[in-house]
Amino acid sequence: MEKVYDHNKFEDKIYKLWEDTKSFTPEVSNKKKPFCIIMPPPNANENLHVGHARFVAIEDILIRFYKMKGYSALWLPGADHAGIETQYVFEKKLREQGKSRFEFDRDTLYKMIWDYVQLNKKNMESQIRKLGASCDWSRNTFTLDPKIIKTVYKTFKKLYDDDLIYRGEKIVNYCTKCGTAYSQLEVNSVEREDNLYFLDYGTIKIATTRPETIFADVAVAVNPKDKRYKSLIGKNAKLPLVGRELPIISDILVDPKFGTGALKITPGHDETDLEIGKKHNLSTINVIDGSGRMINTPQKYIGLTAFKAREEVIKDLEKEKKLIKIEKIKHFVGICYKDKSIIEPKISKQWFIKMKPLTQKALKSISNNEVDIVTKKYEKIAKYWLKNLKDWNISRQIVWGIQIPAWKCKDCLEWTITDGKTPLKCSNCNSSNLKQDTDTFDTWFSSAQWPFATLKIKKGDFDYFYPTTVMETGYDIIPFWVIRMIMVGIYVTGKVPFTKVLIHGLVRDKFGVKISKSKGNVINPLEMVEKYGSDALRMSMVWGALIENDISLSEENINGQRRFANKVWNISRFILDGNIKPSKSSIQNEDDKWIIKELNKTIDKVSSLIEKYKLSEAAYEIYDFIWHKFADIYLEKIKNRKNEAYKTLVFVLKKSLQLLHPFMPFLTEKIWQIGFFEKEKTLLINSSWPK
Repeated sequence: MEKVYDHNKFEDKIYKLWEDTKSFTPEVSNKKKPFCIIMPPPNANENLHVGHARFVAIEDILIRFYKMKGYSALWLPGADHAGIETQYVFEKKLREQGKSRFEFDRDTLYKMIWDYVQLNKKNMESQIRKLGASCDWSRNTFTLDPKIIKTVYKTFKKLYDDDLIYRGEKIVNYCTKCGTAYSQLEVNSVEREDNLYFLDYGTIKIATTRPETIFADVAVAVNPKDKRYKSLIGKNAKLPLVGRELPIISDILVDPKFGTGALKITPGHDETDLEIGKKHNLSTINVIDGSGRMINTPQKYIGLTAFKAREEVIKDLEKEKKLIKIEKIKHFVGICYKDKSIIEPKISKQWFIKMKPLTQKALKSISNNEVDIVTKKYEKIAKYWLKNLKDWNISRQIVWGIQIPAWKCKDCLEWTITDGKTPLKCSNCNSSNLKQDTDTFDTWFSSAQWPFATLKIKKGDFDYFYPTTVMETGYDIIPFWVIRMIMVGIYVTGKVPFTKVLIHGLVRDKFGVKISKSKGNVINPLEMVEKYGSDALRMSMVWGALIENDISLSEENINGQRRFANKVWNISRFILDGNIKPSKSSIQNEDDKWIIKELNKTIDKVSSLIEKYKLSEAAYEIYDFIWHKFADIYLEKIKNRKNEAYKTLVFVLKKSLQLLHPFMPFLTEKIWQIGFFEKEKTLLINSSWPK
């Protein structure tokens, strides 16, 4: 053995050996219990970041452990086309080249993004290999694979046939920069200070933060219990600048404490206003288009951005003496989770899924412990969202994604829904004058089907591995993904998609600050692998914090685990390098008995801790045993009787390598090749967990 462990010499070769020997492909056998993790598919649009390294480390530890325990352990890898996320990244790159998405037709833009994603997907998969992931690449899946799309279409058709999908005109969260509608989950709320404008509507005064939308006003509403305005109900107000008369109505939804207590009703641009408008049979006017510019207004405002229109409207209101005063107000506004621009609530026709029938079964599965969310604080978050989800807008006005299989008849204006096949005739009037909807599915709609869609590709997988065992992911996508997988999984298959949910925290820098490019504290996982080795990075991903908590990571942490790798190498070199002449005597003294007793205690503790998902504590137990008990105490004590203690040394080293293997697979496999492969006739990855 070389004096110093050089990870760069061994890691790629060892990974190739694992792949060549099909060590990642489980034996599907009734004689074995299944253990399955479906990998949360990384977005195939950029390099992996340090957060990916954490999920790889956690999931790989579990897979390797249960494989060594005798389970048929499948870790199914994949990549996500990631819808708007990827289109946003690609458009950013276009802008850097002085180009725009508007310069290309739909098919050309799709092909450009496809080529970009395929290149990044291949690179991303290479990076996952670098981290030592023991996933079964023969089952590798992409969310735009034809068989996945086929499953997504079948689910859509089933939902439609069961009257759980409808085409509706509702207020949606629209990002004018991204050019698409979003669901409620993709809107971030931020508190900010804005102007509250008090305006004169003739017989009544109103207050609004959005004077540019007054041209969409169709009424003024007051609370029926507000004594100030009882005499005005049924009379008219007058809309400034255009002079249109507006009815003054009463509705319990009006907050009498906000502003003047009188609310301008703008059904085309506010969800509460739309609800009030429907109750009172009011019309709906839209004055802001999908690009964020003014429409259906007096000519001077048409084409202006909403922000510029606000400035012009205020100037004109001042001229007409209709602006009473301006006050500052702190309130929450919705912003796009991608580009951080203000979300424009606007009325739009979209495809919606009725949530209540799906959420009820999902809630029941959690309450009955069919799905066990290991950390109870995250169970509360999941239940909160399931109880508060509105109907899910699943249509997106973007190119990149799975196009919705809905065809509109130009003759009768009705929709024909299929499971992906192009219809020859309208299902309503038999006309062949059909055109497919250009909208694509919300990427989370296809991702919600990931556990069963992936397992239905290879014959026998679904029956054997579904429901899967553990869904491990970050806490930031509990509402986006976890609860949706539970809902859709139960609906389509009649079973929960997984029995355990393990949530991990974020990776932060050594000061506890969230890692981001803007803060300049990014830790590149591939650079750390190159410098310190995959094993050191992996160990640092679970060191010192519970899985569900955020961890503080620094290069010093990773280097500390590199020193541990060197310690294990040096211990192994001392035992295996031919410096010891084994004695024929096999008599054990008290020191030998002590280390074996400590080893057995460690095996029991580590096994129990991993089964409870307490990976940081398991890592510490292994570290403490190898470095302190085995090296510092036992090796020091047997220096003068190392020949006599040889069998014990080899026995303890072998078991230690097996214990450490899920955490530091490359190092342990290399040492195993040197000291144990010839005798055991098996790779360490395929050996049994120590007992």
